[in-house]
Amino acid sequence: MYALYHLIWSVVGIAWLLSILCINKMYAQTYRLRKVNDSLSYVQLQTDSSLHEWPLPYPIYQMQTADIDNNGTEEVLIGVVKNTRFYPQKARRLFIFKNVNGKIRPMWLGSRLAGSLQDFRCVNHHIRSLEKRGDKWLVAEFKMGQFGPSFIRYLIYDTTEQEARRQFKR
Repeated sequence: MYALYHLIWSVVGIAWLLSILCINKMYAQTYRLRKVNDSLSYVQLQTDSSLHEWPLPYPIYQMQTADIDNNGTEEVLIGVVKNTRFYPQKARRLFIFKNVNGKIRPMWLGSRLAGSLQDFRCVNHHIRSLEKRGDKWLVAEFKMGQFGPSFIRYLIYDTTEQEARRQFKR
């Protein structure tokens, strides 16, 4: 009787484990940038079964991948140069995209973070920005919130470009 009981629970346990592995299967994904000309590129998402593109009709200055929302899947962060409705001067902006069922979908098509964006990088699921305000520089960190990057803290504020770049790289 004990052996039958043990066998049944072993089968149930294996079935449960297999169902979790099938439901939560992580598909391989790769993001790439396909440049057509100086002002038109496509961000591409290659998965096990598909290739999807999202047009970016702006100059691109940077692309990084990182798991910024800490869900186990990488997102793609793209630096574009464009104007916006509220900021009509062309400047560096940050766009963030994610994989939704094999398709590229925007998480955030940003106009501003804390100041005039100069550079960004991903550190421990956070976005670190190097920005300028007037003649002063700052480095800030953001986490991915429900409606885009959410401010965490300044690493340094009202400083020189040289000191801000040093803090940005650490």
